[in-house]
Amino acid sequence: MNLSALLTSAGINIALCALLSTLYSILRKQPSNGKVYFGQRFAQVQLKDQFSLDRFVPSAGWIVKAWETTEEELSAIGGVDAIVFFRIVVFWKVFHNFFTSSPLSFSLSHYIRLFSFAGVICICVVLPLNYFGQPVHHKRLRAESLEVFTIGNIKEGSEWLWVHCLALYGITFCAFTLLYIESKSIAKKRINYITSNRQKLGLFTVIVRAIPFSGDSYSDSVTNFFTNYYSSSYMSHQMVYLPSTVRELVREAEYMYNMLKSTDVSQCGPSMVRCGLCGSSEKPFTILSRRLYSSDSDDDDRRGLAEDLREQECAAALVFFRTRYAALVAAQTLQSPNPMHWVTDIAPEPSDVFWTNLCVPYRLLWVRKIGTHLGALLLMIFFFVPVSIVQSLVHLERLKEKFAFVRRLSNKRNFIFDMVTGYLPSVMLMLFLYAVPPVMSTLAALEGPISRSGRKISACHKVLLFMIWNVFFSNILSGSVLESIDRIQSLTDIPLKLASGVPSMAVFFMSYVLTSGWTGLASELMQPFVLLCHWLDKTIFLGKGVVSYDPLTFPYHTEIPRILLFGLLGFTASVTAPLMLPFLMVYFFLAYLVYRNQFINVYITKYDTGGLYWPIAHNAIIFSLLLTQTIVLGVFTLKKAKYSSSFTTTLIICTLLFHFYCRQRFFPLFKSPSAQVVMEMDRQDEHSGRLKEIHQMLRSAYCQFQSSSSNSPNDRELQELNEYLRSTFCTFKSNSHHNSPTSGQIDQVKNEDDRELQDADDIIPGDLPITPLHMMFSLNDP
Repeated sequence: MNLSALLTSAGINIALCALLSTLYSILRKQPSNGKVYFGQRFAQVQLKDQFSLDRFVPSAGWIVKAWETTEEELSAIGGVDAIVFFRIVVFWKVFHNFFTSSPLSFSLSHYIRLFSFAGVICICVVLPLNYFGQPVHHKRLRAESLEVFTIGNIKEGSEWLWVHCLALYGITFCAFTLLYIESKSIAKKRINYITSNRQKLGLFTVIVRAIPFSGDSYSDSVTNFFTNYYSSSYMSHQMVYLPSTVRELVREAEYMYNMLKSTDVSQCGPSMVRCGLCGSSEKPFTILSRRLYSSDSDDDDRRGLAEDLREQECAAALVFFRTRYAALVAAQTLQSPNPMHWVTDIAPEPSDVFWTNLCVPYRLLWVRKIGTHLGALLLMIFFFVPVSIVQSLVHLERLKEKFAFVRRLSNKRNFIFDMVTGYLPSVMLMLFLYAVPPVMSTLAALEGPISRSGRKISACHKVLLFMIWNVFFSNILSGSVLESIDRIQSLTDIPLKLASGVPSMAVFFMSYVLTSGWTGLASELMQPFVLLCHWLDKTIFLGKGVVSYDPLTFPYHTEIPRILLFGLLGFTASVTAPLMLPFLMVYFFLAYLVYRNQFINVYITKYDTGGLYWPIAHNAIIFSLLLTQTIVLGVFTLKKAKYSSSFTTTLIICTLLFHFYCRQRFFPLFKSPSAQVVMEMDRQDEHSGRLKEIHQMLRSAYCQFQSSSSNSPNDRELQELNEYLRSTFCTFKSNSHHNSPTSGQIDQVKNEDDRELQDADDIIPGDLPITPLHMMFSLNDP
């Protein structure tokens, strides 16, 4: 690829970025699009549709707002995960603090970013050496091959390779410094995340799986086991039910609720006979009052239904302890001589529990993990086919000897040829990659994580490995094979061909950064799929919610791998092909603004992992460093620079030692909270009396019964349905009568519920309120 093809790709992508950004600045001002571009804010503040010419004039107000947002505000919106993500983007607070800090507080190590440092050294020093590395006559700049800007243009045995080695040392030790500082800072933020929120109920809760069946039910097994071995700290437990039973129960209740809601029941009284005048003649309902609901006959029905549900218990339970330290000890202790029984783990927060996977038999989890890993591996292997197609377009000049039409197209050197070789391959690769995150997310769910955040972290791992292999290694290997297929004599030549292929493929990666990076960020602003669904729902389906969607959460499993992949490209190109660094620096600057805007306006946060994405980023950065050093070592070997090769080998050893130190120093803090921290929290809460309040909150925190329509704030009845299911089937099985509610407390709660219902709008004459609480037990067959 020559400079003309790269400029063609850059021109197309810059035009698309400008167009999409302009459309976004206009569309976000339209009140009808508030649900798309302002997420949860739209549910709180309804925008008035007032005509104004300013709504159709592009503006950069969103850029100013994103720039001025502080890290504290981001933490309040997105939690520690948002802070970790932006630390990955900027590798330190370079943009915001650089322009807002005073000169007296300026510190170079705090405000310079890794690629900023690498860009200054490599563009100003390494790039000229690469360009003038051999005494050859250079063509016109537009027709110049971009390979002359890479390390491949340095002649063998050149003394200037020492400059490349010193630049690699400087970049590596700068990365060491920033990584250590960031790891220490994020570790402190994780500790603050644990200690600042005293009402984190997951620290009191342990998930127990593979419960042996003994007695009448799994619940009795849990009670007997924990009262026997944890009698002083065990408080109570809650069983997990088969998801099919839960879904069926909630679906039937909602179905009955929707039928009664669409019926004018004010014209009818309680009856056992069909009237045929209320819009529902297939299944009549008997409307029960609160008095009838609290009678002995209904208590018998409730006990009968509860007994039926006990038969649907899974071999899993949530066990609650009186202190955080007791839960931590129980979670990290081997409970049985058979490691496949009584498997314990710290529970996620209530909003983060993946209820479906809790019922997966523990003995089958290893089979699922092997199956998902094999599925991801097969997808990575078969993806080599579209990568080869993409590379055949990149190396179109190499194929002109075999295909006449390619030779004719190459001889013309027109705009079409530049677009086919410069822009089209990166677009095709980006389109192929769009199908990867949903597939990996599905595989991650099948793997069996117990939390939704755990599913996202697993998907993040899989997507990252997939992109590193298929975007980086597969393109380099396929491109190297197409370029020199006749010169590979044995498998031992492949590592050297890989070292020579990285500089030659840097041009394709520049185009990929332009397409997937710059244009991808503009597409992220526009939200085209969500906008299309919103317009279809308003124009075609008349707002019936046929293609509606819930508020979006930030896709960490797609964006973190993308950022880390670009970081890997920047590391590998810093010394071998420095021309890529300006494209990456522009991308990271745009990503800083775009993602801040999306966090502020678009995405909501349902759960926070407390920074568990940072170990993924740390490992990826260390891998990128090692890969860069290995590639440069291979280049030095090809260029017959023995001393530079020896010093690069020493640098690889230093990188491994630094990584092992960081793993011992910081990584344990991301696996589990320390005993010292949780014991101090327990002592402080006990002295202040907050432990009793937390114990009361545990009674209703974890509930497997959730309505699919629970997000509707106007459906008071559906919310009451959830509360009823929670109180009936998610109650504690406690080992202490002190923790059980008394009959007087139950009557008080019922009286409060009656008073709340009297304030509702949907009151039937005759003081007979209709709620889903009654529907659960008032269905009669004709």
